Amino acid sequence: MIDPKKAYQDVLAEVKKHIAGKNEVIELMFIALVANGHALLEGVPGVAKTTMTKTLADAVQSQFGRVQGTPDLQFKDIVGFTYVDEDNSLQLKKGPIFTNLLLIDELNRAPPRTTTALLESLEERQVTLGNDTLQLPKPFVAFATQNPLNIEGTNPLPKVLTDRFLIRIAVSYPSMEEEQQMLRIKETEQKLETKKIIGSDDILEMQGMVNGVMMSDEVAAYITRIVNATRTDIHVVMGGSPRADIAFMRAGKARALINGRKEVTIDDIRFLARPVLSHRIVVKSTGGLGVNGIIDGIVALTH
Repeated sequence: MIDPKKAYQDVLAEVKKHIAGKNEVIELMFIALVANGHALLEGVPGVAKTTMTKTLADAVQSQFGRVQGTPDLQFKDIVGFTYVDEDNSLQLKKGPIFTNLLLIDELNRAPPRTTTALLESLEERQVTLGNDTLQLPKPFVAFATQNPLNIEGTNPLPKVLTDRFLIRIAVSYPSMEEEQQMLRIKETEQKLETKKIIGSDDILEMQGMVNGVMMSDEVAAYITRIVNATRTDIHVVMGGSPRADIAFMRAGKARALINGRKEVTIDDIRFLARPVLSHRIVVKSTGGLGVNGIIDGIVALTH
């Protein structure tokens, strides 16, 4: 039986060969993987969103697919299409979504019609092509990167789509020390090979183990109080749906598991508040508070 804590520590050490800092980001990405949920990574270009995802995929011995978000990206470029061959028979050309780990780079550069069409794949892990419904491989976890909306050429993602992502991970600029470390990593990076630490069967095993992590009534009540507070806060136009409660539970259990614990704590929920809520709620003009400031305020006032 796999040891989730050791697997996480080994994967973290492998990813850290190529990435300076970003421990919390990597932990959240691994939480999404173990919780069988998708993750949205947001940050300005050049802060290693794509590199972290590719390096994580390299440390996991699973199929990896990549889609580049562009203004002319079509749904068939992601899921595939059917065609008639020389023998006049119908054939299926599968797209890159038929994989275990999918990277959708710069998702918010793709046209809204294409991004909205991903709903079935992300929620139900299946694709409908013509009259056929095809199941995606197991495991299937998508990591999508997006640039801030003030970057030229981006489109706001609809809430109905972002709600399908278990967590949103904010990727910030590195500190000066991390930036210096990054330069040293880049000096020798071509000489480094990423070892395969775990495989698809290990991921599926850990995803099954998540269900065995305990969650007390106290923690469950705390989750519902946090989510309900987003619906009554004067700064919030649209609060979290019950899907936010479920995301807290799944991500909380996954975090406890990879940290060697058998029960979710309130500290796990506090740690996950921004990642779980920041892409799910809609806020009014906040006088500089921002969505994270509002979430921090809700957490501070919820006991």
